[in-house]
Amino acid sequence: MSTPAPSHAARRDAVGSAVVLGLRSNLPQFLLLVAVNALVGGTLGQERTVLPLLAGDVFHLDSYSAALTYILAFGLAKAATNYAAGTLSDRFGRKPVLVTGWLIALPVPLLLIFGSSWAWIVAANVVLGVSQGLTWSTTVVMKMDLVGPHRRGLAMGFNEAAGYLGVAGTALFTGYLAATYGLRPAPFLLGAAFIAVGLGLSVLTVRETHHHAKAEAASRAGSGAETQPGAAAGPAAVAASGGLSSREVFTLTSFRDRSLSAVSQAGMVNNLNDGLAWGLFPVLFTSAGLPLEQVGILAAAYPAVWGAVQLVTGAASDRLGRKWLIAGGMGVQAAGLVMVAVGHGFGVWLGAAVLMGVGTAMVYPTLLAAIGDVAHPAWRARSVGVYRLWRDGGFAVGALLSGVLADAYGIPPAVMVVAALTAASGVVVALRMRGTDHRR
Repeated sequence: MSTPAPSHAARRDAVGSAVVLGLRSNLPQFLLLVAVNALVGGTLGQERTVLPLLAGDVFHLDSYSAALTYILAFGLAKAATNYAAGTLSDRFGRKPVLVTGWLIALPVPLLLIFGSSWAWIVAANVVLGVSQGLTWSTTVVMKMDLVGPHRRGLAMGFNEAAGYLGVAGTALFTGYLAATYGLRPAPFLLGAAFIAVGLGLSVLTVRETHHHAKAEAASRAGSGAETQPGAAAGPAAVAASGGLSSREVFTLTSFRDRSLSAVSQAGMVNNLNDGLAWGLFPVLFTSAGLPLEQVGILAAAYPAVWGAVQLVTGAASDRLGRKWLIAGGMGVQAAGLVMVAVGHGFGVWLGAAVLMGVGTAMVYPTLLAAIGDVAHPAWRARSVGVYRLWRDGGFAVGALLSGVLADAYGIPPAVMVVAALTAASGVVVALRMRGTDHRR
């Protein structure tokens, strides 16, 4: 008589201890990782309001393209590290990668405070990009490990909400610090505190989660989940073995699988318009005569709405599916960008920031959850890394494209071009992406 496959909810690891999947069973560790990712976001948020102004007021850069080199450097470094993070976390475990990311971040505030030339600021953003690629990617994967397949959208909503509320709160507070105490050093001392606390929590309290992913993979193999009716068809759905090479995972995620490739391009375009917002919106607002406090509010409003609304949209995608939230969210972002380009004044721009935040919240956690739906647990971390390679490469593309367009035609036309690209990306998702089986 055959032995029934063990429940998907519980497995035993190599030393015999129970491994239980699910949000409720792993709630303390899940909430700890939410807090850690809020600190990761805060570390990034220390730059959001201040650096675009530092470029002109302190370093006297008179070209948009030159001023945006720090975003280009950040995006390239983070994109490459995202790709490596998935492979490293599969090989060495999640926690060592997370701790390494925090250690790498330690010199960033010092470089930003004492940098005597713009090259120092660019170098700081290369280091910050490497750190963010390791820390943010790993918190994503660890939450996916803990919750299993049934609450993945909710988990990604909490993860991304924490990160971008951290970005928003820090952007707002550093705007106040800059207005009160100057552009340096006060805003970056806050970032230094976030790095110290994040490193301490990661070393002392975060636990390894790789064995949870192995338990889910064993559960899928035992239950035959890869061939259940309703599972997403296509190359990724039939790649049930964990024996895929990193090159095969890259090709599958980037090009071969319709859903994974549609998600990857949407992520890239999403961060393309975020790179535009990060680098050029504060310049646009200050050139229109807004005081620094209002610029800080606008810089914070977009990621704040983005962060908060993800608590709703991530969970909603578990019930409603991923595809149309993504396609619709890209359209909403495009509408917000058009408002920025054609509007004028604090009220109109605040409305545009809210609209962009809602659209991004529809997209951001849903994209990550869609990767988790399709990718097998044995190579999911690497697939997440490939997706985040493309997504955060959008920072670099956005900085380069928007800088060149703004130098040639001005900021509003650059914003309109990015709005058109964002709308087109939503159309690609609508035409190419499958409806993934998020209940699997």
